[in-house]
Amino acid sequence: MAVAALSAGVGIWATHFVAMLAYDGNLPLHFDVGPTILSALVAILFFWVALLLVGARPTVRSSILAGAIATGGIGAMHFIGMSAITAPQLIRYDWLPIAISFGIVWALFALAFVGFGALGRTSGIVVPAMLSVLGVIALHFTAMSATTLVLDPTLLPATARDPIWMVSAIMAATLGLILVVLAGAFLDRMLTDLKGLTEATLEGLAIVSDGGIVEVNRRLAAMLCVDGADVIGTTPSRWFVAADGLPIDDARDRPVEACVSVAMLEDQWFEVATHSIEYRGRSCQVLAVRDLTERKRFERRIQHLASHDALTQLPNRGHFTQALEARVGDLSQPFALIALDLDRFKAVNDIFGHAAGDEVLCRVTKLLRGAVRGEDLVARLGGDEFVILASNIDPTDGAQQLAQRILQSFASEMDVSRDPMAVGVSIGIAVFPRDGSDAATLRQNADIALYRAKESGRGQFRFFDTQMDMLVRERRELEHDLRQAIAGNEFHLVFQPLVSTARGAVMGYEALLRWHHPVRGEVPPDVFIPIAEDTGAIVPIGEWVLKQACRTAAGWPGGIGVAVNVSPVQFRIPNLPAVVAAALEESGLAPERLELEVTESAFLRSRDTTLATLHAIKAMGVRVAMDDFGTGYSSLSNLQAFPFDKIKIDRSFVSSVEDDDAARSIVRAIVGLGKSLNLPVVAEGVETEAQRLMVMEEGCPQAQGYLFGMPSTNPERKAATLRSVG
Repeated sequence: MAVAALSAGVGIWATHFVAMLAYDGNLPLHFDVGPTILSALVAILFFWVALLLVGARPTVRSSILAGAIATGGIGAMHFIGMSAITAPQLIRYDWLPIAISFGIVWALFALAFVGFGALGRTSGIVVPAMLSVLGVIALHFTAMSATTLVLDPTLLPATARDPIWMVSAIMAATLGLILVVLAGAFLDRMLTDLKGLTEATLEGLAIVSDGGIVEVNRRLAAMLCVDGADVIGTTPSRWFVAADGLPIDDARDRPVEACVSVAMLEDQWFEVATHSIEYRGRSCQVLAVRDLTERKRFERRIQHLASHDALTQLPNRGHFTQALEARVGDLSQPFALIALDLDRFKAVNDIFGHAAGDEVLCRVTKLLRGAVRGEDLVARLGGDEFVILASNIDPTDGAQQLAQRILQSFASEMDVSRDPMAVGVSIGIAVFPRDGSDAATLRQNADIALYRAKESGRGQFRFFDTQMDMLVRERRELEHDLRQAIAGNEFHLVFQPLVSTARGAVMGYEALLRWHHPVRGEVPPDVFIPIAEDTGAIVPIGEWVLKQACRTAAGWPGGIGVAVNVSPVQFRIPNLPAVVAAALEESGLAPERLELEVTESAFLRSRDTTLATLHAIKAMGVRVAMDDFGTGYSSLSNLQAFPFDKIKIDRSFVSSVEDDDAARSIVRAIVGLGKSLNLPVVAEGVETEAQRLMVMEEGCPQAQGYLFGMPSTNPERKAATLRSVG
């Protein structure tokens, strides 16, 4: 504005006095220095006021008012300049044309200001400039034509002053005007470029002088959700609070993270870097502010995903491990570690699908969160395995109460009779430091207690004790020894006879597996068979049993067959038919002399796959029997889906037929079912003559048990030897 006012005032002043120097009259004109300089200053001052009034965006009203001020400035400059003439003559004016010219010039300047704001970039400069030049010339020459110089001899002639000073002054003013305009244009362009640069940056910028903000760009105002004028004049600490607690003004030459003190922006985070600069000739600081809000939110999201389960939003294994190790480090405060495992979850997942399983896990998460206290940590380690870190609680009574609350919640919210997707929970509890002084031992003992709770019937909780540890250690030793048993020739087979209840003739033998441990001696099958099934060792063991039984039976008389039990785990291996075929081929045993005994639990995991495997085995000519019928599911659909060759009644019913009418009724029902399906029924566990008579009376054509002989290594070979000797 100052440069524009200076160029306008000096330009008009130079125009006036160049025209005055061109005046050709009878007497020479001389000019007084003081009024001449004053006329230039008056023109500059009036135009400065006019330009400040009209501003960068002129309106019609401001343009009219600014045009009047500019016209007054030109007129004041003209007449003050005329008063600077020193000559023996009087100056007379005709005021009417002068007044008319003033009105014309006012209109021209008002139009020039309006055009500057309304016209385009080029025309908005050219047209107002032409109107301004026309107005200056119109006023000057109209006023000069209305001026009369009258000779007055009474006036003393002015001191002769060489007019060269005026020429020099006008030349200097004109050259100076050109330089000033060029400098102003350069400065304006530089400032415009710098302001455009600051507005184009993605960072917020603020200039601080003497502790107060003197300049701010639009980006920073937008970050703070305020107008830029609201920021100017305030201190940086009014808006930013450094994360390290130090005043934001002291963050010199180092970026610091800061939050905003504005209440509605409480989740906004910024990085503020302060640098010293020279601004308007003074040492100032510039604050470069970068918005970190999205990055902070993204980092929190990544951190949450890394430490929490995506499905349940519970802490995951890594998060829980860190929390447990931190709690173990504080030896002064005991706590309880509670391990939980869902009962029937696998069945729900297999029957209803993974989406239903995910829904169940979310329901369980809600139950657990509702049962624990605010300071307890609930985590999901994976699958259906959960843990609770119960701090600030009595490690025994408090943990017991928490476990009971969890079981009660499951009992009320997970009712199997009403909800087919309901699951139960088993709980194991270990107490720090009684049950372990480090995280690994504590977790291991909590798992041992959980295992014992599941063994005890599920839906229960158990505290860890040393007896559990001994049992688990013994089980692990058996697991290790079991893997070496085949290579060490520690297994052998014994055969129990299957006889006709009426005639007592031997119909075949059932192969029974025995394990003679080199240290423990004889290990009962009901001890090592479940371990072998849990660890998967039953697969190679089952192959060995099948081949050994076929090899032994191949040496028996042609009418005697052998029965081999097949574990449900073996049906998970797709090559079971190939294993059976290989055993028959290697031994040379006829397929019809081999019978495989299958329990209904083999149908639970994958019924279609199991049926396909049984049909493939049946197609070889091998017989298939349903073992332990009457226990478990005893589904008639399984009997209908597959053509079994035999049904075996579980020994628990046979052993009770003498004094239990219900057991006898069950035996009678199963025999009747077998007759209706044209399937022979075998009674297992016959140990007394009375039992033999009763099962025979109920219609069982075949039986086996200690009454007919104890299991032996190769009974038919022994019988053949005795017959040959006799």
